[in-house]
Amino acid sequence: MRGSLPIVAWLSAVALVSPVLAESDSDAGSALDIMRASGEGYRTALPGQPIGFPQDHLAHPDYRIEWWYLTANLIDTEGQPYGVHWTLFRTALRPVDSVVGWWRSNQMWMAHSAVHTPTGHHYEERFARGGIGQAGVGLAEAGQFNAWLDDWQLLGTSDAPVPGHLSTTVNGLAIELDWQADQPWVLHGDNGFSQKSGQGQGSYYYSQPRLQITGELTIDGTAVPVSGEGWLDREWSSQPLARDQQGWDWFSLQFDDGTSLMAFHLRQKDAEPYVRGTWIDADGQSRSLNEGDLVIEPLEWGEVVVDPGEGTRKSLPLRWRIELPSQNARWTVRARQADSWLATLVPYWEGPVRVEGSSGGVGYLEMTGY
Repeated sequence: MRGSLPIVAWLSAVALVSPVLAESDSDAGSALDIMRASGEGYRTALPGQPIGFPQDHLAHPDYRIEWWYLTANLIDTEGQPYGVHWTLFRTALRPVDSVVGWWRSNQMWMAHSAVHTPTGHHYEERFARGGIGQAGVGLAEAGQFNAWLDDWQLLGTSDAPVPGHLSTTVNGLAIELDWQADQPWVLHGDNGFSQKSGQGQGSYYYSQPRLQITGELTIDGTAVPVSGEGWLDREWSSQPLARDQQGWDWFSLQFDDGTSLMAFHLRQKDAEPYVRGTWIDADGQSRSLNEGDLVIEPLEWGEVVVDPGEGTRKSLPLRWRIELPSQNARWTVRARQADSWLATLVPYWEGPVRVEGSSGGVGYLEMTGY
């Protein structure tokens, strides 16, 4: 199906954006409108719905949007740092009573594959229409979890994505990673319901925050063995943002003492940011961080190249302060590479970070809506 990809991408992008922008107000033209648009007609994410495995690893086509999200901080045998992130997004183009097959499918798929090397940042974006076998999430013939778009694939060894394997490329650079984990899945928020605004919008959200990863990157024909830690996110909703929310800053941090932190900082037009998170002990036990439990503040802004051809730049916060007052813990989080912008259909900054403070560590930062 590779030959049909350009027209699929164009048709899917138009179908994705146009209905959402039609109901937008002063923010018309922003790709984040799809996250803020009304979820009327779709199933709504609400508290009290239990997360169940393995079925919730699979797709939820009656919700508007969802994703499977992998990030990894890796080093080669000489200690040089690398970062990998791979995401598969599913979006329903319109609410329907049933998912129609073949080209009439109401499901659109989008995938991002990105790598940070010691010399730069590389990324690639692909699209597919559901129903034609070009992309999807389900079970392979042997009953394994299988998420794919074209020849990019995240394949589990069982009906779950952990343990698992990623096979992907980025503009000719090949990535093959294997992982396992000792900790349980972490359910964020209220047993998996992660509220995103004071108005009640939210998503179902869970993570595996401590993947032990080994693998290989092939760069210019040379195989580079790598190893390190990764983080796998799962999230789905029909309206994860409120109308007055402008974007988010999301952190996944893995500290050297074995603890972990997920935190988000949702910027709001006429109010203070909506800040929530999850603290995860070294044994995998977690607790939700609510209002007052968590402080997130940008400390330093820097110039980021968003269009190398035109030389266009944006100013983004590249150094942050994060505190947990009740634990008397504080950290400084710094972007490892400033130029980590993805000029994709939904443009955003995503890259590995270094952590210093109460404990050292690594992680990933995502910033949208700037």
